[in-house]
Amino acid sequence: MPAMTLFQPESSVVADVVPSPTHDERKDGREPDIILLHYTGMKTAQSALERLSAPDSKVSSHYFVFEDGRIVQLVQESRRAWHAGISHWAGETDINSSSIGIEIANHGHDGGCPDFPSRQIAAVIALCKGIMARRGIKRERVLAHSDVAPSRKQDPGEKFPWRLLASSGVGAWVTPSRLSDKGPNFELGNTGDDVRGLQSAFVDFGYGVPVTGTFDEATRDVVTAFQRHFRPARVDGIADRSTLRTLHKLLEERR
Repeated sequence: MPAMTLFQPESSVVADVVPSPTHDERKDGREPDIILLHYTGMKTAQSALERLSAPDSKVSSHYFVFEDGRIVQLVQESRRAWHAGISHWAGETDINSSSIGIEIANHGHDGGCPDFPSRQIAAVIALCKGIMARRGIKRERVLAHSDVAPSRKQDPGEKFPWRLLASSGVGAWVTPSRLSDKGPNFELGNTGDDVRGLQSAFVDFGYGVPVTGTFDEATRDVVTAFQRHFRPARVDGIADRSTLRTLHKLLEERR
């Protein structure tokens, strides 16, 4: 395991370096082109930071953002931090090798999903913009942990202000289509070509879901993750008209 050695921060907005030993080489010389955002999901920011920098934790991230906006760097960007776990995006399965991880101090779903303070979000935006400029990372490659691991993770959650980030050029966003009780709705157990088309659209966007024509649990988890990020007004795992239209608007934005 690498030694815990000090290094110079790579961003001008970093206040301190707290080296974590839990990192290794990026596979096949992979350069990061994803920024992956997390919440810590722990009772205190300090306990989360201690876990991310502990030799026996087997988890880490490149950056850590406190509630007051203070930013700490734990792992150099050239190294592969251990933050994504089993994950998938746009055909890639080693997201740790292709990403820079940012942990954002927040109690998370188990702690009642508190709002993210404005100073903290301003810090996240500044940090992301600097990384994007230095590394040429496209805005649509700023993702949620739940996007790349929809069956395992919920963070940073539906209360994370993705629209605000996008207004500063960080992350993809379109105005979500308004909620409606009118169909079509696709949910657990549905089958057919329309479900296959839905799954194919999610694959085109980047999500990892088998195209089977059956709306199974994996498909529901992807729909839920998409809603958390792009249509947070209702997160229920049902692919309603609003969800479908929002997805297709995002796909059109890419073309």
